[in-house]
Amino acid sequence: MSASERDVPAPPCVVAGVSMRDLLASCAAAEAVSRPPREPAPRAAEPVKARRVRRQKAA
Repeated sequence: MSASERDVPAPPCVVAGVSMRDLLASCAAAEAVSRPPREPAPRAAEPVKARRVRRQKAA
């Protein structure tokens, strides 16, 4: 290899054309859809007094 061949810089790498913002958004979306849905949170037990009031209003 001659000296003139070594002085030539390598051609720049080709960039995919996807912004970092789009890349991160696609990763977040993929993670969100790959997880199973959460189970609903258990309902807190109502005080007995509140249940009585609600039943009386319904009647």
